[in-house]
Amino acid sequence: MTTKQIGKTITFLRKQSGLTQKQLADLAGVGKTVVFDIEKGKETVQLNSLLKIFSALNIEIELSNPMIHLMEKSDEES
Repeated sequence: MTTKQIGKTITFLRKQSGLTQKQLADLAGVGKTVVFDIEKGKETVQLNSLLKIFSALNIEIELSNPMIHLMEKSDEES
């Protein structure tokens, strides 16, 4: 997924939720410019800020990789 696709998704879900950029920013606890930057596909947004926006919009992320099971197995053995 590209930054532009993430931005389009955030914009769509924000509008479907009836929120302005400012309202979403307040709900997520970030600045309005963070929402603007994400929606425009800016690549320098901090991961923590992006995760706050995802949380505010009830977006869940699942990481997928053929080797994830190795990490999970290692965690179980610890």
